[in-house]
Parts: sequence; structure tokens; C-alpha cells
Amino acid sequence: MTTSRIAGFYNLPLGERLDKLAESAGLSSDELAAFQTSGLSADQADHMVENAVGTFGLPLGIGLNFVVNGREVLVPMAIEEPSVVAGASFMAKLARAGGGFTVITSAPEMIGQMQVLEVKDLMAASMELHEHKAELLAEADSIDPVLKKFGGGARDLEIRIIEDSPIGPFLVVHLIYDVRDAMGANAVNTACEKLAPHIEQITGGRVHLRILSNLADRRLAKASCTVLLKELAFTNADGRTFTGEQVRDGIIEAWAFAAADPYRAATHNKGIMNGVDAVVIATGNDWRAIEAGAHAYAARDGRYTSLSTWGKDADGNLTGELEVPMAVGIVGGATKVHPAAKAALKLMGVKTAAELAGIIVSVGLAQNLAALRALATEGIQRGHMSLHARQVAIAAGATGDQIEKIAAQMVAEKMVRIDRAEEILKSYK
Repeated sequence: MTTSRIAGFYNLPLGERLDKLAESAGLSSDELAAFQTSGLSADQADHMVENAVGTFGLPLGIGLNFVVNGREVLVPMAIEEPSVVAGASFMAKLARAGGGFTVITSAPEMIGQMQVLEVKDLMAASMELHEHKAELLAEADSIDPVLKKFGGGARDLEIRIIEDSPIGPFLVVHLIYDVRDAMGANAVNTACEKLAPHIEQITGGRVHLRILSNLADRRLAKASCTVLLKELAFTNADGRTFTGEQVRDGIIEAWAFAAADPYRAATHNKGIMNGVDAVVIATGNDWRAIEAGAHAYAARDGRYTSLSTWGKDADGNLTGELEVPMAVGIVGGATKVHPAAKAALKLMGVKTAAELAGIIVSVGLAQNLAALRALATEGIQRGHMSLHARQVAIAAGATGDQIEKIAAQMVAEKMVRIDRAEEILKSYK
């Protein structure tokens, strides 16, 4: 049986960590090998992008302790920033005592936009499109019979009039398209291309842009969790004690800052995306699309604000919620080409894109909690800098046992800098 609770995983040698993954998730030796390299050969890369000269690797860590909708999940996270994997894993441990993460997702509906220019009467053209909606949807439905067979296809047609733009008023047609387990860009763009001539005929205008929107606000994933008050209390390395109430209230106060101020919200949401992007990248999905959609969603009411919400329940426990557009897929693209991405999906045991979206948003909420807890108690630098110190030591030229020794000394001195690391390294010679 798969369990995401692997005690002492961090302290195991790398080889034994891989053995634990194989034991917990049933990964083969080839799938494990994909995690130890970039997972992608130069020849494979040459077929994926133009002007390829090789591959570029990122550290791949495992998010532990996650329980999502009652299911234990080991989460692959590709990221170069220290403390993210550890922070998300520890917060998932706190959340699992309260039942873990509960997730709901909406239908996998993407929006394809068609910009219609040179329309003489925008209102009349809009009404004509409404009258022809059924035949336009039927036409869009016939474009991809494979997607249709799996329950996807055209769902609705929305017509908008842009009154004020640098080029004056114009018409926008939204094709709402269910893409099932795909990310959906290719399917939606193809459908828009096919519909364009018919829309021109109906409106008498010229269809200019035909492309999906990354503000996928009809394809949402929402995660929530309850962190029991007793789980929040702790005593730090300096002997300072924080009560559960102090930590809870500090987290809510820190979130309120992001809710009220866009300057704080930008950094707050970046912390959420640390967790989100790491899983999106590990599974071969389009992290730029997810970033664009998330930040646009954060400003959907006309003011940029926090993507998450934190509060307390009737028993005083901390409650959190995160809702974001989550246009990810498990079929097509790099998810089926990249060996490490395929192994990552198998590790998580996901069967649908909605299930993957739920895991990703849960990691985002856990990472947000990690950042808020650090900010509200010891400060963000304490844990982060202790992990960052190892990178600084390596950059200074440390190898082997020197890395941990130099890192520990810099942290103890509270002087994590490249020049100090070089000084300590010289003293060893």
C-alpha cells in the first residue's frame, strides 16, 4: 500500500530513498533511472524543441505526507529553490492530522477566443451568432471525434463586445470546450481555426486572432485543509515557545496583509506558485500557462490580491483554502514524451487530469502555509538560509563533507555569504 508518510526519508542516502519510492509506488528500475538523470536524452530533446544542444536538469525532490481526498500521495517536485520541498512536506504532515487536503475541481473546460474585427453592427452580429449557436457548436463538436468519444467537445458559445480598445470596439467569441484529460491548447486552437470562416460568414466581419485563453477560470481546482490547533504549537531551536493560538493568529494576520495589499500579495502568491510550479514542471505540463492563469485570476475583481484564504473554525483550528485555474493534462505533449514526467505521474498514481490538478493545488496550499508560518514566527530566513547555505558552500568550491561543515558554520554565525564560505574553505587547506 502506498504511503506518503516515510519517516526519516531526508536522512536516507539517495539510493535508499529510491528504494523507498520503488517500494511505495511500484516504480520500475527504468522509471527510477529517469529521476536520476534529466530523464531526457539529447536525441529526444532534439525532437521536442528547435536548435536543441542538450538538456538542462533541475533537482527533483519528493513531497511527503500528503493526503488528498483521503488518498496517500507521494509528490514529485522539480525546483532549484531550497526549503520548498521541506516546507510543503512538513505542512502536509500538520494538515494530515486534520484529515489532509480536500479537493474539488470543475469541469475541464477551456476557453477559445476569436477576435472579430470590421463588424458594422456589433449588437446585430452578436444576436446573429446567438441564433446560429447550435450549428456552430455542432460544427466544433465534429472536429475531434477522439475527444468526443471520451466525453469532451464543445459546450457553449459566449459573445462579448469590447467597447473600449486602442483600435475601437470589436466582437469577441468565446468557444467553451471540454478537453477532458488534455491540457487542451491544441484542441481548442484547432476548433477556433475551423469555426473562423463560419463566424465571418455570420457576422460579415474578419476573424483575426483565434487562440485559447490562459485565464482558465472555468477550469478551477480548490483545495482546503484544517490544521488542528495543537499541531501549530512548537518550540524553536533557540528555546522560544509558540502556542497554537499565537501561530494561528500570526498566520491569519500575515494572510490579511496579502489580501489587502498587492505588493505583499505578489510575494505571497509567488510562494504558492513555488509549490504549484514544482509539480507542474515535474509532470511535463506548461508552468507558464499556469502562472499566467493564476496571477490573472488573482486580479479578477479588478485588484490584485491573495489567491488563498486563511481563517479559523468554530473550534479555533486554522482553516485554509486555495482556488486557482489549473489547466493541466496527463495525455499528449511532454507528459507522454518525457520519461521523468511519465514516471512522475505513475508515482502519484493519477488517473485523470482533475486528480492531478487537485494534488497540485494542495501542494500550493501547503507551501503557502509553510511560508506564512515562517513569516509569522521565526522569520522566513531561518529555515530557508540554513538550506541555502549548502548552495553557497558549493558555489565557493566546497566538496564532500566540507559542504555540510561550512554550511553549518555560516548558519551558526548568521553569515551566509559567498565570501565567508570562501574564507572558511581556505582555513581547511
